[in-house]
Amino acid sequence: MSENPNLTLDLGEDYPEIRDGVRRICADFPGSYWRDLDEREAYPSEFVKAMTEAGFLSALIPEEYGGAGLPLRAAGVVLEEIHASGGNAGATHAQMYTMGTVLRHGSPEQKARYLPQIAAGELRLQAFGVTEPTSGTDTTRLKTRAVRDGDHYVIDGQKIWTSRALYSDLMLLLARTTPLDQVSKRTEGLSVFLVDMREAVGHGMTIRPIKAMINHNTTEVFFDKLRIPADALVGKEGQGLRHIMDGMNAERILVSHESIGDAKWFVKTAVKYANERVVFDRPIGKNQGIQFPIAKAYAQTQAAELMLRKAAAVFEAGQPCGEFANLGKLLSAEAAWEAAEACMQTHGGFAYAREYDVERKWREARVQRTAPISTNLILSYLAEHVLGLPRSY
Repeated sequence: MSENPNLTLDLGEDYPEIRDGVRRICADFPGSYWRDLDEREAYPSEFVKAMTEAGFLSALIPEEYGGAGLPLRAAGVVLEEIHASGGNAGATHAQMYTMGTVLRHGSPEQKARYLPQIAAGELRLQAFGVTEPTSGTDTTRLKTRAVRDGDHYVIDGQKIWTSRALYSDLMLLLARTTPLDQVSKRTEGLSVFLVDMREAVGHGMTIRPIKAMINHNTTEVFFDKLRIPADALVGKEGQGLRHIMDGMNAERILVSHESIGDAKWFVKTAVKYANERVVFDRPIGKNQGIQFPIAKAYAQTQAAELMLRKAAAVFEAGQPCGEFANLGKLLSAEAAWEAAEACMQTHGGFAYAREYDVERKWREARVQRTAPISTNLILSYLAEHVLGLPRSY
């Protein structure tokens, strides 16, 4: 097992100024705003604009490129507060972390060209083309091909569950540049590209919306002889999977904050309703059948948040954090789901009424047990890489 780095944590509520700022913005976007978007399957343009203008979406971009240069935990707090306020950060979180691959592996020219515009909100980079219909989580077997042709690459293939592609200017795309049967390791031969979708759509790229259980504006994307300039390649050709994977821990830590925010919202909402709802001349909160699930959800949330804060601290200290990032993702997603269930049960039949926002948040919380990585894959990682059990596949 991994050794624990010698780190200390201040366990009070951190980043109060950021929390207050996000809460003020979220106060202008109440449950009715999110319900309306959910019913219309619309994109929260006004909310994204407000968060961009406040500088929150450029939290992780270094100051030299016009961002705030904040730690990962600070960015996570932004996402947590959005969810704790009853909103959804699905339209904002990718804008915060997808640029990480460009920041870490892009050329000086790419960084200078794109990062300042992303920080200013002039460009949106929030589409991440990785998953495919036939390969699922076995990324090494993706079939989208990028073939070098002089000063260009020609791309053919398909991506699915590419959220926000219709509302993004740029896409980070993973494609195979060397056939699988021609590489010594199956993780090699994959390359990552920064595709300008403003030029690509209608010229070899087609985007189709996917109607889903939650309003994440997800799509499938088709590539048919799409030509992109060779300088769209990010990092080294054939090392794209490695370039993307080294940002996965940051992604998991960030989105786990959304689960913590959800859990806090569910607990707060359940407590309020349990105190106000009177049946048989007494608040239902007097019943232990109501109390215990809420109390258990609160305990799980507190424990998950501690692990998540540890993961963020280890990440910022530059220590190996795979174990803690995955534990934080697992525990946060499970805590949010248990809190969602407790809140649903507390509200009874009224939980299904849209005006209470419980059913919407319940649907949204469930996705974290599946994406961006499923709980089973995390358990497999822990079994093999932390506990030393045999590889299961």
